Amino acid sequence: MIKPLMEAVYASGYVVANNEYQITAQVDGYLSEVFVLEGEPIRKGMALFSIESTQQNARSAIARETFLLAQKNDQSGSPVLAELEAAIASSKTKLSFDSINYIRYKNLMQQRATTQIDLDRMKLAYENSRNEYRLQISRLAKTKNQLRLDHENAQKQLQIANEESGRYVVKSEIDGKLFTTSKEKNELVRRGEVIAVAGDADHFYLRLAVDEMDVKKMATGQEVMVKIDAFGDKLFKASIDRIYPIINIKEQSIRVDALFTEMDEKLYSGLAIEANIVIQQKQKAMVIPKKYLTTGDSVAVLRDGDEVKVKVMTGIKTLDEIEIISGLNTTDQLMQIK
Repeated sequence: MIKPLMEAVYASGYVVANNEYQITAQVDGYLSEVFVLEGEPIRKGMALFSIESTQQNARSAIARETFLLAQKNDQSGSPVLAELEAAIASSKTKLSFDSINYIRYKNLMQQRATTQIDLDRMKLAYENSRNEYRLQISRLAKTKNQLRLDHENAQKQLQIANEESGRYVVKSEIDGKLFTTSKEKNELVRRGEVIAVAGDADHFYLRLAVDEMDVKKMATGQEVMVKIDAFGDKLFKASIDRIYPIINIKEQSIRVDALFTEMDEKLYSGLAIEANIVIQQKQKAMVIPKKYLTTGDSVAVLRDGDEVKVKVMTGIKTLDEIEIISGLNTTDQLMQIK
């Protein structure tokens, strides 16, 4: 029989909105405000929900107080720096006094008006005062560096606390529509929990699951014939856009995305579909039922009154039929081998 024949791979799946994503909570708390209702349009950066947490509020308050204290200590004239500067002034005065005494005793020694023991005692007092003065200067410098570091760290911690507080205001990542919410106002939410789903309500694609045994047949650009359950027997056309390079171990399938090439119906995310991915097709093919093909690609035919077994070359295969490229004539009478 000469007829059109198409080899196709079956796939199931559903309609998905472009940029569709699950909105998750980044923190623990209670859903205190719902700014957008289901079905309403949203813009990127728009506040959708607010989550309240007493723990986070406390952390933010502590970070703010720590920052203000560190900022105050890092300023000129702060109590910490003032105390060290006073110690420097005191040690400087003592150094000046001991230096004068040491010089005076050196002069007295030259005049033989004092003893070596007294001179050595004045020298030791001077050296101790000099070392103490240098120590106080070094201590002030180290304290300033530490206060500056504490100030910077406190500022970073405050910034982190503010950013975490910002996560309590859940914002949209896209322009589109809020499809659904899974939490009510004042309900408890956990970090990572889905609270809503959003996406582009005007543009959709097909998310298909193809059996792993058919992976080798897949290629981008292949035509897809789509049947959407909600629209009965009406067929829609699409084209494979992306083949994901990983097998779903649980379902033993691979994900394939397809884009509609023609669509005149209003779609909704989540619509169930069935699809046939066209691998190859011919308008005129010699076709026989599969039941006549035996092992080794042979077919039994009746020729000149005798049943003979002939070798054939096959082409496109479907569930029930197979294309014969060579080995048979259209006048051959097929015999089913028993």
